Amino acid sequence: MAKVAGILGKKVGMTQLFDSKGDVRPATVLQAGPCVVTQHKSQTKDGYDAAQIGLVEFVKESRLTQPMKGHLGKNNLPPVKFMREVPIEIEEGSEGNGAVKAGDRVLVDIFDGEKFVDIVGISKGKGFQGVVKRHHFGGGPKSHGSMFQITGSIGSSAFPSRVFKGMRMSGHMGNARVTTRNLRVLGVDKDDNLLVVEGSVPGPNGGYLVITKAKKPPRERRGFAGSATVDPLKAAKRAAKKG
Repeated sequence: MAKVAGILGKKVGMTQLFDSKGDVRPATVLQAGPCVVTQHKSQTKDGYDAAQIGLVEFVKESRLTQPMKGHLGKNNLPPVKFMREVPIEIEEGSEGNGAVKAGDRVLVDIFDGEKFVDIVGISKGKGFQGVVKRHHFGGGPKSHGSMFQITGSIGSSAFPSRVFKGMRMSGHMGNARVTTRNLRVLGVDKDDNLLVVEGSVPGPNGGYLVITKAKKPPRERRGFAGSATVDPLKAAKRAAKKG
């Protein structure tokens, strides 16, 4: 049996939550879905397995292009503005992946039991920025008469008599595709299609996101927590008392 391993959503905003120990954790609230499968990419026809899904939201049909209307009209699907492809998980021992077909709904409950997710978004655009803000250069002296935020020398005269490729300089900052991996899932709200993750997410509030199950989740640390962990200070005190 095949299942969709990702969903589309929007960034609602950031907040903070308290864990069981009383520590504050920064959290981001995401609107995850509802989505609908608009096309199924198969290995035999397209050369790879994937599902094209669209975020179901209010969109005027007049805003869609004629090719998009025809694409969605094949399966009587609602008008969608944001569409992306997400991977498909095929369970072991199952034959084929016919379980995923156009018209299927994709909801936030696909992340039940998941500990980490990967999120792709478009970062905030900062325009043209200098090296201090763009690359965190230290700059020069800030005394009177010093232009402390300029780049400075970027090449040599005798050798190599040119500027190397990839030199960190001023330029366009932000408005780029950013992937944040292994964000811990703090909560899933099935009623309102909300997903709460720990940490920050690229993009502004209201920005579109692609949320998938973590491709390479971190391994659990063993032997560093629980009753089996030995405190060296307490162990030394116990040994001193016995001696």
